[in-house]
Amino acid sequence: QVQLVESGGGSVQPGGSLRLSCDAFGLAPGFTLNYYAIGWFRQAPGKAREGVLCKSAGTYPGFYAEDRFRFSRDNHENRVYLEIESLRPEDTAVYYCATDPSGLCRSDWKSQERYDSWGQGTQVTVSS
Repeated sequence: QVQLVESGGGSVQPGGSLRLSCDAFGLAPGFTLNYYAIGWFRQAPGKAREGVLCKSAGTYPGFYAEDRFRFSRDNHENRVYLEIESLRPEDTAVYYCATDPSGLCRSDWKSQERYDSWGQGTQVTVSS
């Protein structure tokens, strides 16, 4: 049972860039986030949650809703990032990370039922 915590949100101006973090806790011994497929979703008030991207485990490919969205990781074994470029007001939403234990993103990656763990989300507000 993985626990996820998003961070890095805040208020930014249009055209800027932002990097959101997703930290995982409670992984089984010997396992890291690299064993999971990672989904990023977002939800604006009054709207349905929508998929941002999905990155498969290891070096396997993923899916991206827009070219402005990028997945990254560093030497922190249990941390991954969502990088957003050219932020627009319509990017305003709560952003969530989630884990898919299958380890592979497929054509149905936007189906929320594929993901077993979700964070509480981090708020991103884009305005001038």
